[in-house]
Amino acid sequence: MSNLRQEFIAFSVETEVLRFGQFTTKAGRLSPYFFNAGLFHDGATLGRLAQFYAQTLLDSGVEFDMLFGPAYKGITLASATAVALAAQGRNTSFAYNRKEAKDHGEGGTIVGAKLQGKVVIVDDVISAGTSVRESVDMIRAAGAEPAAVLIALDRMERSGKDDALSEGSAVQQVAKEFGIPVISIANLDDLFAYLSGEEAGAGLGQHKEAVAAYRARYGV
Repeated sequence: MSNLRQEFIAFSVETEVLRFGQFTTKAGRLSPYFFNAGLFHDGATLGRLAQFYAQTLLDSGVEFDMLFGPAYKGITLASATAVALAAQGRNTSFAYNRKEAKDHGEGGTIVGAKLQGKVVIVDDVISAGTSVRESVDMIRAAGAEPAAVLIALDRMERSGKDDALSEGSAVQQVAKEFGIPVISIANLDDLFAYLSGEEAGAGLGQHKEAVAAYRARYGV
């Protein structure tokens, strides 16, 4: 596990954005962990999160011209990442969408920079891939090119219901459907490695077996 990934998992645990226990997912599964990027809700933690996003994007080697944040969480994530990129000498424009079209002023559903060139979609996680599909449609409709999807955590689990699990994860399906990479700051393997390490300690290490069982049942 790279230092950046390890630092991100530790940071998420420290800020209680990544929690352990019993949580019901959107798919109705009982998960032993829960990641909620909406809890990065103060200036210091959001700024640190944006640094992780920016460094991960730069390290990926993906060519990009601008960022796009799907409403609603993606709006804050894309704008904060643009600030972090600028701090590293990469001044990058960004845009985001409204859920409802505005019929006065500048109108339309897109706010910010004009969608053009190679666009990276910034979001927290990919569950069903709906927001990515909507984002790709908007980017292509504007004549721009979706270059990648940048997310915080890849849960690396198969999509679908328990009686009809897909062969691939939502992340893999998005990458295949649109032919673009999905870049994550960290993934389930990184989380498991963290729980197996000394830094987690006995308090968090006790959740390792539950995460392993969940990964065995739903993992890709």
